[in-house]
This record gives sequence, structure tokens and C-alpha cells, in this order.
Amino acid sequence: MGGGGVSITLAYPHVGGVQRVRLKDMKLLVLTSEPVSAQQLRDAIQVEEDPQNIEVMVVAPALAESPVRFWFSDADAGIERAEQIRSQTVGELQDAGLYAQGTTGEADPTQAVIDALQSFPADRVVVFTHGGEDAQRHREDIDVAALSETVGLPVDAATV
Repeated sequence: MGGGGVSITLAYPHVGGVQRVRLKDMKLLVLTSEPVSAQQLRDAIQVEEDPQNIEVMVVAPALAESPVRFWFSDADAGIERAEQIRSQTVGELQDAGLYAQGTTGEADPTQAVIDALQSFPADRVVVFTHGGEDAQRHREDIDVAALSETVGLPVDAATV
């Protein structure tokens, strides 16, 4: 990584303009079940990369609070919470100068990552989960080694 990235000029004749665009040095997919700050992200990835050179896709899976809610298909609360987490995290990262976008994902975190990679070709994945088993939501216990093998990318784990 490092360097200053690459700048290219794109012409948009259909809108009558030219725009200078900087290609990002790293594309990072962040899977999180709680809002994450730019500092938490920097601590998790531990790279010397200038934050301006990182493009982030935040994926907030629609996790259920418990197996009972999951099995009774009480997905509305999980979807609403995932949307709040996505919005807050993207806002915080953007306020810190990172290029960030986000989406909500499937209740299965592995499937949420696989789905997001279809439209966001990440270089790396960071998974934020709660620290203790008692604090985790249903299906939040992600095996990062298995996820890395499944998606073919480095996967880092961090706690919120």
C-alpha cells in the first residue's frame, strides 16, 4: 500500500463535465453489529495507510437478539437496528474523512459478507463483534478463519 494513490480524469460527456477521481489504495469491508468509530477501525486494521486512501463498505447484518426471535422470523427489529448501525457508522467514518458507504445484510453474517463482495470487491474484511459470549447476538459468533477461507480474503477480528 502506501503511496499517494492514482489519480485519473474521467469525462462525462452526457452531463457535460470532467471529474478528477482518485483511486483508493485499499477497499475494506467492515461487518459490524454495533456502531464503529474511525478510531476503532484504525485500531483494528493497524496499517500505516492514510485514511483518505481507504474506501470502506460497512455491512450491518440484521441480527436477532436471540435464537427464539430468529426462529420466529421476528426480523423487523433486527433490520431496523442494522439500518441504524449502518447509518451511524457510515456517518462517523465520513466525518473522519474516510470514503464510506454501507448496506444492511442478511442475518447470517457470512452470507452478508458474501453478498456485499458481489458489488464491492474488497481487499480485506474486518469483523467487529461483542467481546463476551453473553453480549453477543444470535449468530454473531463468527469464525474468522473459516470466513477468510470462504471469501478468499484476509479477515481481521475486533471487538466493540
